[in-house]
Amino acid sequence: MRISQRPLSEANIKASFEFFPPSSQKLEDNLWRSVEKLSPLGPSFVSVTYGAGGSTRERTHATISRLIKETDLTVAAHLTCVGATREEVDQVVREYYEAGVRHFVALRGDAPEGIDHSFSANREGYQNGAELVAGLKAFSDFEITVSAYPEKHPDSADFATDIDLLKRKVDNGATRAITQFFFDNDVYEAYVERVRKAGIYIPIVPGIVPVSNFKSVAGFAGKCGTHVPQWLADRFEGLEEDPHTSELVASAVAAEQVMDLVERGIEDFHFYTMNKADLVYAICHQLGLRSEDQTRIAA
Repeated sequence: MRISQRPLSEANIKASFEFFPPSSQKLEDNLWRSVEKLSPLGPSFVSVTYGAGGSTRERTHATISRLIKETDLTVAAHLTCVGATREEVDQVVREYYEAGVRHFVALRGDAPEGIDHSFSANREGYQNGAELVAGLKAFSDFEITVSAYPEKHPDSADFATDIDLLKRKVDNGATRAITQFFFDNDVYEAYVERVRKAGIYIPIVPGIVPVSNFKSVAGFAGKCGTHVPQWLADRFEGLEEDPHTSELVASAVAAEQVMDLVERGIEDFHFYTMNKADLVYAICHQLGLRSEDQTRIAA
């Protein structure tokens, strides 16, 4: 990758942030510290990942409701087809609508046992992301973001099948796609070219994951079909017991990736924050994103 020489003043950089719902008071405190740190950067929206049922679903709903009530952020709710009938999913949509949600991230979702297990839809449920998008549009004219896979979804037989499903999502009303994370920007560019040739013209926003824990991210990447280049492994070699230095390297690596994408004309980014605000904030700072206070000081 090459570092961008394009003046950031010429770019209209936008970022969105993805958080996950807390499972304890300590993690809840960390989530809200992350929100307080990143919200002054003026994200285009923030999203909260979704659990299919039980306490995880309740925590997600509580987090989204609080974000809507206590912040000025545009909040998107994740929604999946996992383990639920259409009636149950539609009830969740009604609850979110009543809470003020008008933007959904609509996903098929993975098997409850994990991404490396086969997905099986509820016979009475939405069978895939395209059907879920259609169900949301039948309820209201929501803004709908869907997923895209530069290295194809591991369950897809080939790229043609994968892109055909994305086209069905768009035909049913999807307005934006966010990619699975990737580390090779050439792969992303080639994917966008395939998508455009298929007649899909919605924004394909690159999903960026800062590699704060290389072993964890590499393990997940292997399960979801994302290639981890050797140069990336080399960057983190020997840092297994040094989380501070690892985060510094993660910031540099992610900044290189996004600045290279800026050089290629990309201006919209989605960060999988993992609720690690300082790391994402540092990357956004290098993109030229500033809080209101910082802009005022600079002036």
